[in-house]
Amino acid sequence: MFKRFRRLRINETLRNLVQETVLTKNDFIYPLFVREGENIKEEVKSMPGVFQMSIDEILKECEYIRSIGLKSIILFGIPDVKDSVGSECLCEDSIIARTIRAIKAKFPDMFISTDLCFCEYTDHGHCGILDPKTQTVDNDKTLEISAQQAIVHAKAGADMIAPSGMMDGIIETLRTALDENGFKDLPIMAYSTKFASAYYGPFRDVAESTPSFGDRRSYQMNPANRLEALEESLEDERQGADILMVKPALAFMDVLRDLRNSTNLPVCAYNVSGEYAMLKHAGIAGLIDYERVMMETLTGFKRAGADMIITYHAKEACELLDKK
Repeated sequence: MFKRFRRLRINETLRNLVQETVLTKNDFIYPLFVREGENIKEEVKSMPGVFQMSIDEILKECEYIRSIGLKSIILFGIPDVKDSVGSECLCEDSIIARTIRAIKAKFPDMFISTDLCFCEYTDHGHCGILDPKTQTVDNDKTLEISAQQAIVHAKAGADMIAPSGMMDGIIETLRTALDENGFKDLPIMAYSTKFASAYYGPFRDVAESTPSFGDRRSYQMNPANRLEALEESLEDERQGADILMVKPALAFMDVLRDLRNSTNLPVCAYNVSGEYAMLKHAGIAGLIDYERVMMETLTGFKRAGADMIITYHAKEACELLDKK
């Protein structure tokens, strides 16, 4: 006798009872981009619904997202002044530090992760100090200033540090620096498998971080390499990372599943700007049912093994979950 799978599908209540993967508001981390000034809320053309905001507008956004049950954000800074080493992010009055303090003063329960990198702060757009001979990032010199940046974030009140520069040894460096400065309980979410992806294009519009020359393939991962991707993440686990990540997510669900099967640590999927923009513009053009495709995509990340998702869809997803 053949198996009748439809027995578990015909009744809606039974379908819901046997559903294997469920999205909740606790799954999402919402990216926010802060810049200098007041009363600034500028939409990014390539990413409808995503804004560069001044601190006062960030506070308004935090008030709203808290009201819909979204209490986890990741902050990115956009400074007015950039230089060769990104020195603006190394001072205790940096745009990120001031934003953390302002949010925590008004919304102490907001969970703030901070992106730790230099591409938004350097005048060349690369993720650290350049080696003039190789014309790529000097790994070890960048580790030194990354530790300084982590301490700035920690002192300002960040709840989690998320280093995204793909420097070898970054987790060990940050863990040592944080521990030695009294932040032993501050977790690190490693951008442990971050590919040199074309899906990042719109992010460079909102973060103003396009490299002035070349690309980032000398330090970010080759998208063709699955086994190396696993080794990258497992090395970050050995160095003391608390959460691992796959970025981007949509074209790398195989890596997400492989990583989920290889570690007991929580795994984060970063649903990046290009993935978001494709769905947004397709929805605006009437090519897809945007809300259904969005939720199906987010569910796919969880089904592939993600415990949490950094996504620009987070606010809309929480609004939809409220309607159910």
